[in-house]
Parts: sequence; C-alpha cells; structure tokens
Amino acid sequence: MAIEIARVDDHFERYDELLNVIISAFAYMEGVIDPPSSAARLTTQILREKSGSEMAYVALEGAHIVGCIFLRPEPPDTLYVGKLAVLPSIQGKGVGIRLMRLAEEIAHTTGFHALRLEVRVELIRNQNYFADSGFVRTAENRHPGFDRTTSFEMRKMIS
Repeated sequence: MAIEIARVDDHFERYDELLNVIISAFAYMEGVIDPPSSAARLTTQILREKSGSEMAYVALEGAHIVGCIFLRPEPPDTLYVGKLAVLPSIQGKGVGIRLMRLAEEIAHTTGFHALRLEVRVELIRNQNYFADSGFVRTAENRHPGFDRTTSFEMRKMIS
C-alpha cells in the first residue's frame, strides 16, 4: 500500500472527504465514551478553520484520503496531537504510525521538546497503543460538568 502524506494548505478543498474519514474513524466510540467525542460536532467549516489555525496533514492512498492528523503548537515547547484518524478499513497497516512519526519529525525540526495528546479513559486500546509508542500518562482531566476523570493526558519527549 503506497501512502503519501500531504499538508492541508490554502488550496485544499476536500473537507467533506476529510470529515467523513474522521467520522468513520471515531464511529466506534459512539456509546462507549462519555461525553461523546467532539468529532461528532465537526463540520466542514470547523475543519476549514481548524486547518487554518493548526498544522493539518492527510494520508492519501492514491486519490483517496485514508487518514489525518492535526498538530497545534502549545508554547513554550509542546506540540499537541489532535484528531489522529485512520479509516477503519486501513487501520493496522501503518498509516497511524506514519502520521505520528511525521508529528515527531515536525516537533524535532521546529524545536518542540514534547508531543501531547489526550485519550479517553474508556479507550484502553488507544492508551496502550500510545504507551507502546513512548507516551506516558501525565495528567487526568475532567470534561466540564463531570465529577470523574474522563480523559488522560499523555506526553512523549522528543530529543
């Protein structure tokens, strides 16, 4: 499988397809996590705005978007990883790994010393995946209105 990674720039117009990838990748969380994923509230306009204020990349298999990642600088030294998504039919084939390696490369070349992400408490498989990739749990967070931990913050130091 030949995967190309491309930056979402001012000329990108495939927000409908990008939204469908994110919705498909996050669909398994419905009814599993509480509160529901913010992915359910995304629109093409929100993605357009998000890609203007963050670094966004898509993974392409031929002409088809099969994955994405959004990166947001958090001064002074952290790059936040958000909306990492891979189509369910492509998961397990290295696309997510490629996107995370890209995040590490960008962090390294732009002077960030850590990657940060959040993972829901209920998503043990995701927690294990990131832990196996060198992330460590650094905080417990609560969504507004909840009296229990709803997500874990995880960080990975970049040399």
